[in-house]
Amino acid sequence: MSPLSRKVARTLAASGEAGPRALCTLEIPEALQAWVAGELNRPLKASAVLIALLEREAGPCILLTRRAEHLRAHAAQVSFPGGRCDADDGSCAATALREAYEEVGLDPQQVNVIGFLDDFPTLSGFRITPVVGHVANPPTQWRPAPDEVAEVFELPLAMALDPDTYTRKTLSRDGIELPFHELAYQGHRIWGATAALLHMLAMEVHAHGR
Repeated sequence: MSPLSRKVARTLAASGEAGPRALCTLEIPEALQAWVAGELNRPLKASAVLIALLEREAGPCILLTRRAEHLRAHAAQVSFPGGRCDADDGSCAATALREAYEEVGLDPQQVNVIGFLDDFPTLSGFRITPVVGHVANPPTQWRPAPDEVAEVFELPLAMALDPDTYTRKTLSRDGIELPFHELAYQGHRIWGATAALLHMLAMEVHAHGR
C-alpha cells in the first residue's frame, strides 16, 4: 500500500458500517433549512458507492465513471460506481462492490474495504453510504457497462486529498444560493454528490490523518 493510501486507511480505521450511522453536515442556506429538514425527515432510500483507491505505478488513484448520456437521472455526470441497496446484498459494502463489478468489471475479491465516510443525504431522496476500498492490483483495462457507463477514468489521490483542488461555487435556484464544491480534471467537471464526498474524504484526512 502506498504511503498516501495508508494515510487514508489510518484515518478511517475506526469507521464501520454498523449503525446508527451519522449523516454528514450539510452546508445549507438559512432560507432552505426548514424545507430541507422536512425533506430529510422522510424515509431515504438506502444506497452505496465505492470510493476505490487504485494502486498505480505513477501513484494511487480514485476510480470514477462518467454516466451514460441516455440515463434519466444525472446523465453524463461524473460519479462513483454505486447504486440502490438491494435486499439480497446484506450490507452497504456488498452493494458498493456489486455495483462496481456490474458497472466497470471490478472483481469484489480484489477490493479490501478499509473504511466508511458519514452517510450523505440527497434531496432526491437517497442516503448514500460511501464505502472506501483499496485495490492493490487494479486491472489494466476496465469493462464499462454500455447501458450505464460512458467512460471510466482515474483521479490522482493526491489531487483528491488536496483541499486547494476544490472550488466553492453556488447555484442560484428560486432566488436562493446553494453552495457546492467542484473540481476539474482532464476535461471532466466533477461536482454534486461526487465532489462533496471527495471533499469530505479530503477534510477527514486533513483533520485526522497521521
